[in-house]
Amino acid sequence: MVVRTYFGQAAALAIVAAVVWGRRNRLKEASEPSKGMFEAFALLSRPRFALGAGSIFLYVGAEVAVGSLIVNYLMKADVLGLSAEAAGKHVPFYWAGALLGRFVGAYLFTRVSPGKVLAGAASGAIALIIISAAGTGSVAAWSLLAIGLMNSIMFPTIFPLASEGLGVRAAEGSGVIATAIVGGAIIPPLTGALADVAGLQAALALPAACYAAIALYGVYAR
Repeated sequence: MVVRTYFGQAAALAIVAAVVWGRRNRLKEASEPSKGMFEAFALLSRPRFALGAGSIFLYVGAEVAVGSLIVNYLMKADVLGLSAEAAGKHVPFYWAGALLGRFVGAYLFTRVSPGKVLAGAASGAIALIIISAAGTGSVAAWSLLAIGLMNSIMFPTIFPLASEGLGVRAAEGSGVIATAIVGGAIIPPLTGALADVAGLQAALALPAACYAAIALYGVYAR
């Protein structure tokens, strides 16, 4: 079953790659001549772009950190007290929320500015973290899992907000923003270290701080 799943994913990626390759000449946009690898980082002198790249760093870090805590969190006696296997079966709900939220976000973007939607989603994530950390049982468990719904629109919203106004340097900017996903390798270990010292509930304060910064960026870039 696992092997067939990977073969299916490989086939789907091959189809997508073929379509993109076949249509690669459809985009005829002006661009600046390629410069040195580190020249693109000069774009960080622009506040809107720098804050956007930082928000990507924080978003990916917070998303992965929360996702990494779910199993241990649901195993806690005052939450659901599940076995590791049973807790692991709840993880897909977190990521399913991220999928569902994309459709909800697409609807909201037709009526509300992206910055406001971003600020609202980040604020919602903070509220869910507070509810989860202060609660017990199913309330604590499902509040944490529902954060996936709030995560759903963050990356595709932050990216264009940060790239706005870059003009012919948009390609360079996208490379810098893509590099910022390294937050997913930095913030989760810090969250884990905090959990070892202060407990899982207290460790959620770090992702909450990340979401707070993202909410402020949404207000700034609205």
